Amino acid sequence: MKTVLICHHDDDMNKVGLARWLASFTDLVGVVVIQEGRTQKTNRFKREVKRLGRVRFADVVAYRLYHRVVWQGRDAAYERSTLDRIARTYPELPRDLPVHTTETPNSADTREFLEKVRPDMVIARCKVLLKPEIFEIPPVGTFVMHPGICPEYRNAHGCFWALANRDVDKVGMTLLKIDRGIDTGPVYGFFTYDYDERRESHIIIQHRVVFDNLDAIRDKLLEIEKGTAETIDTRGRKSGNWGQPWMTRYIAWKNAARQRDKNGPGIAPLS
Repeated sequence: MKTVLICHHDDDMNKVGLARWLASFTDLVGVVVIQEGRTQKTNRFKREVKRLGRVRFADVVAYRLYHRVVWQGRDAAYERSTLDRIARTYPELPRDLPVHTTETPNSADTREFLEKVRPDMVIARCKVLLKPEIFEIPPVGTFVMHPGICPEYRNAHGCFWALANRDVDKVGMTLLKIDRGIDTGPVYGFFTYDYDERRESHIIIQHRVVFDNLDAIRDKLLEIEKGTAETIDTRGRKSGNWGQPWMTRYIAWKNAARQRDKNGPGIAPLS
């Protein structure tokens, strides 16, 4: 199976780590690397302010500053150790691997690149919503490993919001096929692990729901390619569209976590 990975230029967990994993069991024929310009970043900032309002956006900024001071070092240490483990487990990427760098994966040059390398499947690990003229190119489909359980925790930071809502049995990753909605496509699997909400940041949790389950995700992708994978029926379930974490909700989450049994969260099976 020929595959392409779409990811961001400053995200080595995906650009290096996930790429090496993907190349170990598929024919990785290319990587699309998103290097956003100032315009894209400014537009995202404006959309978030418009969506939340200035007061709530200040809540978002406060959390980002706090996370940078308190958690960023531990997040970086986890990422380094995970990349070291991947380097020991999976071969290096081919030096001649085609890499296409773009400001947006929805550009005409990205479409031309995908049409040239002709992947059977695309794995999208990016913050940008893909347009149909991009995600419909691979015949098997374009898939995301969404950090959240869908449909309850669609869009951004699903693991954070599940924890903040004390929905502790809905902390995980959803493997789904992209359609024209926001994380509304066919669901092929839910993946989690025995997370520690007191000692791990939501960023580490979002990484681990993927990187602790690479073997199982590999098997599911191969089933999808063979046409034997079954989808999970999510009809009738509550659907939520979430966004950036808030400082006020973070404080409430951690206070609740400290009051839980010291033996851990007792994660229930995902379904």
